[in-house]
Amino acid sequence: MAHRLQGKVAIVTGAARGIGAAVARLFAEQGAHVVGLDLEASRRSAEGILNITGDVTRPEQVAAAVTSTLDRFAAIDILINNAGANVFAEPLQLSDSEWERCIELDLKAAWTVAKAVLPSMLSQGAGSIVNIASVHGHKIIPGCFPYPVAKHGLIGLTRALAIEYAARGIRVNSISPGLILTAQTEAWLAAQPNPEAARRRQAELIPCRRIGTPSEVAYTALFLASDEARFINAADIAIDGGRMQLYHE
Repeated sequence: MAHRLQGKVAIVTGAARGIGAAVARLFAEQGAHVVGLDLEASRRSAEGILNITGDVTRPEQVAAAVTSTLDRFAAIDILINNAGANVFAEPLQLSDSEWERCIELDLKAAWTVAKAVLPSMLSQGAGSIVNIASVHGHKIIPGCFPYPVAKHGLIGLTRALAIEYAARGIRVNSISPGLILTAQTEAWLAAQPNPEAARRRQAELIPCRRIGTPSEVAYTALFLASDEARFINAADIAIDGGRMQLYHE
């Protein structure tokens, strides 16, 4: 089915690489007017995507990006909150600045952008927000503090906003990816003492015996953002090959 988002206007944060880039490309292919908001946006370009350089942790920059989008397209139908960063530390060795960076980028920024687009969505009586959460928002992996704190909060934000605005035509859902083969994951695997062995070990931890791809996350975002999912609200979809269902590894 082609052009599933024909004529829709979508903002995708963290659109310069990884999952965000895959979402932006797919949405453009499916007929959406895509605005990619990223600190690195000016370094990249793609057909059908309007890149805006901006920091999602800075409300004034988010507001400017939203205003630019409305000035150009007159509507915002979809928001994909993808921007984020891994912050992993031993809890008692975590600095206050690291804690604040994690919460600000992985949780607060999603609310900052949602808060900026919601008035437009509410005025048109329709809108779809998809937050990119994580399996860390469901299960605790030792050594990854405080990232799961933020991702649990993001899933809570998803559900709270979904219920708050459901009767006014707004849907808010989230996606929880597991291990996805982004450039960041590739770099991490390459840095291991035996990269191929590390890759095999990670794949073997997943029931389907392979690592996920950004496009697989993007297609799930496409479904949730589209009118095909118009009765799906306050939901979280795990994209982890079934790994979260394992009792032990």
